[in-house]
Amino acid sequence: MISTAFYPGSFDPVTNGHLDIIRRAGKLARTLVIGVGVHHGKKPLFDADERVAMLTHECQALARQGGGDFQIVTFENLAVDAANEHGANLIIRGLRDSGDFDYEMQMAGMNAGLAPDIETVFLASSPSVRHIAASLVHQIANMDGDVGPFVPENVVKMLAKRS
Repeated sequence: MISTAFYPGSFDPVTNGHLDIIRRAGKLARTLVIGVGVHHGKKPLFDADERVAMLTHECQALARQGGGDFQIVTFENLAVDAANEHGANLIIRGLRDSGDFDYEMQMAGMNAGLAPDIETVFLASSPSVRHIAASLVHQIANMDGDVGPFVPENVVKMLAKRS
């Protein structure tokens, strides 16, 4: 078993798709470090502390169900550098469709060039969550639609406060 894996993302907001990957990746490593990316050029719906709080809430529930050891951190640098800083030799990436695959293959190639000792593993999203995208959750929430099927209940409440 891998000692530490790193799952980077924006998690803005945390979706059931993210949780699917987290739950399954938690079985691949003793510790899964979930990296919340902070990019100063982007304007997220939720700030980094809110995204960390969402993930902490959901990962505590996963850990109680025997889903693994999770750490949630923020990072502002390259994902491979953040993975290195946290002792991870595996980066986890979720794939929903062929568009994700093409982009993630390019990213994995670049990461391998920057940090050859860190492997990237792709996990295909489970069919029940494959259609979920945080950007679409944003749009639905902004138009007062029901996001309940796509995000955890805690996130539904946080999104409702934003509208």
